[in-house]
Amino acid sequence: MKNGLFKVASTISVRLPRSLLMRLSGVSVSLRLRLIGVSVGRGCSFAGMPFVHMHDRSSITLGNEVRVVSWSRGTALGVSHACVLRTLAEGAAIRIGDRSGISGGSICAARSVEVGSDCLLGADVLIADTDFHSLAAAKRHDSEAGLQTARPVSLGNNVFLGARAIVLKGVTIGDNSVIGAGSVVTKSIPANVIAAGNPCRVISELAS
Repeated sequence: MKNGLFKVASTISVRLPRSLLMRLSGVSVSLRLRLIGVSVGRGCSFAGMPFVHMHDRSSITLGNEVRVVSWSRGTALGVSHACVLRTLAEGAAIRIGDRSGISGGSICAARSVEVGSDCLLGADVLIADTDFHSLAAAKRHDSEAGLQTARPVSLGNNVFLGARAIVLKGVTIGDNSVIGAGSVVTKSIPANVIAAGNPCRVISELAS
């Protein structure tokens, strides 16, 4: 009898519309994030559970209508892993602005990573404000020494990072700019340009 009920329940679950399943999942994720101290704005949506780790006395803030995709079926390109949002030190902060979206990306902050409003962070992007390990050979295995050289990262409004782009410490990207897929951004990029490459450089201005 129990097996029969299990089969019926499974059948019902499978037949639920995908959009409904994702909404139910999103509600569950939102509640779980709030329980661990994440500030979640109104209307945020989630496809799958991101990996979130918060250092003591640090903060992660999601603005209104932020979209976080951790399932491959939630985005056209798919993702290599769930989104990672991690603060690494006391006082560190991650802030994602209203209506921005991230798919399978990683954001790690030892000081501050700020993403503006209406940003698109493509599949598997990586943003970090630290090298994680010291560049000095004698201190390379001292993770705390690596965090001490962290420098804030800031993305303006309406920035588009292509899939697997990497944004490193101390970088600012201006409003509306586009960073090509696979680029490695080591220096700041002005507003209203298209930039790409390793290292990333400005290719052209955006058409008005």
